[in-house]
Amino acid sequence: MTASSPFGLHRYIVVEGPIGVGKTTLVRRLAPFARTRVVLEIFEENPFLEKFYQDRSRYAFQTELFFLLSRFRQQQALSLPQQDLFAEVTLSDYLFYKNLIFSGITLEEAEWKLYLDVYAAVEPQIQRPDLLVLLDAPLPVLLERIRRRGRHYESNFDADYLDVLARRYRSEFKHAGPYPVLHVDTTNLDFSVDDQALERIVREIAITDAGHRFIT
Repeated sequence: MTASSPFGLHRYIVVEGPIGVGKTTLVRRLAPFARTRVVLEIFEENPFLEKFYQDRSRYAFQTELFFLLSRFRQQQALSLPQQDLFAEVTLSDYLFYKNLIFSGITLEEAEWKLYLDVYAAVEPQIQRPDLLVLLDAPLPVLLERIRRRGRHYESNFDADYLDVLARRYRSEFKHAGPYPVLHVDTTNLDFSVDDQALERIVREIAITDAGHRFIT
């Protein structure tokens, strides 16, 4: 890929953030800007997810372990040579590290220790992104977006759980890690329909090559 790409020199871009913030929407809107391979989390296949929302303490371990293994299998495919023939950029709506964010909130101590052993065994095989686009929004905005998308098992979403999750995301990524972070407050950015907001994010992606940058 050349520097003339709308995404600069980034070849693997991950969009992350708390539930309802608009990760998948942004990835789908970014995809037409270049020849992209899109990697979306396959949450619908998790047979424990609906039960988890009904009884978190009972179904947390099964839910988190299923997601961990599902994401691992999906991430393994990123390194296959034939998957990269025509795409300039890979766009994904999740970061593998999110496994630790969610499990650290939902699992009991004994379960989490076992989970960490599994995570430690597979994480070294995961490809790191060139850039993390971290989306953020206040709790009322997140709850309204969840309500609008209309998934039946999210109809009575636990606001306290979502608040803890959003705070954890902010804490985990307040500094740049092994990749630069573009932190986007989406409160007043509706990139699902606003082309100018979308184009601004594309420009910001192209120039974010180090550190932690915050935009609103």
